[in-house]
Amino acid sequence: MLDNTLPTFPFPAVGRKKITAAFDAGRLSSDGGVLLLAQAERRLGIAERLARFIPDRRDPARVMHAITDMIRARILAMACGYEECNNFGPLRADPAFKLACGRLPESGADLASQPTLSRLRMPRTYAMQST
Repeated sequence: MLDNTLPTFPFPAVGRKKITAAFDAGRLSSDGGVLLLAQAERRLGIAERLARFIPDRRDPARVMHAITDMIRARILAMACGYEECNNFGPLRADPAFKLACGRLPESGADLASQPTLSRLRMPRTYAMQST
């Protein structure tokens, strides 16, 4: 007998909720691969390491999106082919991108907006010098 079942891939829980990949419709995303990319990014600690080089001079009482979260969102968007920050308008509410960034797809807050991400700049003192 032919076994048509596919092996499962475990995803980390988000907000103590188990993540299960299913194909039964609901809110959809065409970027399911972003979940695998997010696991690799977290395992390597890329966003965390980069965030250490960017001083956060914002008022902590008004911060809605941590620099690490914004960097992670940009890395994942670029890895999925969304090089322009303008593309982040619809992506900020995309269920797969929200999960990849550690937020629940339905009840979690949306990711940072395009204008917020556009203001994320590396200070000149850290910018690479051309030789």
